[in-house]
Order: sequence, then C-alpha cells, then structure tokens
Amino acid sequence: MSGAPVAPQHESVETGAAARHLDLLLVPPRARAGWRVLPARVAAMCVVELQKLRHDRTELYTRAVQPALWLVVFGETFTRIKAIPTGGTPYIDYLAPGIIAQSAMFIAIFYGIMIIWERDAGILTKLLVTPTPRSALIAGKAFAAGVKALLQAVVVIVIAALLGVAMTWNPLRLLGVAVAVVLGSAFFSCLSISIAGIVLTRDRLMGIGQAITMPLFFASNALYPVAVMPGWLQAVSRINPLSYQVDALRGLLLGTASHLALDFAVLAGAAVAGIAVASSLLGRLAR
Repeated sequence: MSGAPVAPQHESVETGAAARHLDLLLVPPRARAGWRVLPARVAAMCVVELQKLRHDRTELYTRAVQPALWLVVFGETFTRIKAIPTGGTPYIDYLAPGIIAQSAMFIAIFYGIMIIWERDAGILTKLLVTPTPRSALIAGKAFAAGVKALLQAVVVIVIAALLGVAMTWNPLRLLGVAVAVVLGSAFFSCLSISIAGIVLTRDRLMGIGQAITMPLFFASNALYPVAVMPGWLQAVSRINPLSYQVDALRGLLLGTASHLALDFAVLAGAAVAGIAVASSLLGRLAR
C-alpha cells in the first residue's frame, strides 16, 4: 500500500464545477438558433398582450364602437338602397369581412408607436443586447399584434351575428379566419415598425399612420367589388395585402368565390417580408 494521500472525490467534483463556472464568466453563452427562439419569443409577446387586455378591457370595448357603426349605419343603409352590386349577397353580409379586416389593420398599423415608447423607456436597448435574434423580436411583436387583432375580430363577428349576417360556424373555416387575421395584422404591424425605424418619432408615425390607413382601406375590396373600381384603383387593389385578407375572410365566412391559396400565399409572403424589413431597421430605431 502506498502512503500517499488520496484527494477526496467530492473535492475533485467541486473543483470541476468551479472551473465550469469560471468558463461561463469568461466565455459568453452561445446564442440559440433563431428557429428555437422564435416560438418562445412569439409566445412571450402574446402573453404580454393578453395580460394587458386582462388588466384593461376598456380598449377592447372602445375599439368595437367604430366597427359597429360601420355595420349598423353603413351596412344597413346600403343594404336597403342596393347601390353596390354584390352578386346577390346582402350588402351587410358582404361588408362584414371587410370590417373585420379593417378593425384588425387599425390596431396593427399603430403598433410602431409602442416600439418607439419602448425605445424611449430603455426597454428596446435591453432587448437588443440579449442573444435573441432581431427577427425573433420583431416576429414576436408582429404576432402579438395578431393576437390582439384576433380578439377584436371576435368582437366584430359577434356584432355581425347579432345583426343577422349569415356566416359559417365551421371550426376549420373559423381557424382559417384566425390565420388570415393574424397574418394580415403581422404584416401591418411590421409596416408600422418599419415606418417607426425611418421617422423615429411618435408624432411623425402617428401622422403617417393616419395618412395611409384610409387609403389602404378604400383601395381594397372591403367596401365594394374590385370590378366596379376604376382601372387605376384596381391596379392598386391588386398590390394591397388588405384585399387578399378580405378575399380570404369573405370566402371562409360567407362561402363566396375566392382564391384562398393565393390569398394565404400573399399574406404569408407579406408577413415574412415585413418581418425582414422591420428587423433590418430595428437597429436604426434603437440608436
């Protein structure tokens, strides 16, 4: 037997643990891949939005006033006078999907104001120094706007049902409605964030947002068929993502002729492009 002292096993374990802790202090943790961060970021942002609505439901109620007025006043009036050709569909039924898309867009298009507020409060800088990719941050905010718009869409659908609008209650079609609302809202929120990255101030963003919302709305098929528009407006409508969102909602809710594959392809492509552009401008906004 050797008389040399043997180090206790627990001391070697503690030494190894201390070395690993020292390595963590000297070497920063490796950023996770974007595809792993994205679901967690999206879920976190959506939970934040739901918590905001849970603590203050007045925003949800007040935002329901304008869609209700469109349906009750505009929809009921034009249904009676039959001034807009809708192919045999009552005008209020034809209008309801357009108002759903409009109310969702109005929520999302001012989402850039929130990110400017986060910049002014120092929150955005803290988010950017984390290993989370910028695309994941933007996607989280974009789809959180979609969740918020989806709650608004539910309110509009309930109002439309109370007014006698003949809509489908097929669960698969309603799931498609939810996807269309979320994708459209994601694009318009990214458009707002991109504008925020260019103008940098809340006042300018508010002015531009107000300037583009109504043209986007009127240059779509939300109020009237594309066929009755003048030629130049038809061309604008074909590049307006809101037109494809309305077409998808109308086809899903009312069962009218639509181009669902094209509609969802355009909405998904617009959302991805919006996330890419907004992510590229996020650093400029934070400076």
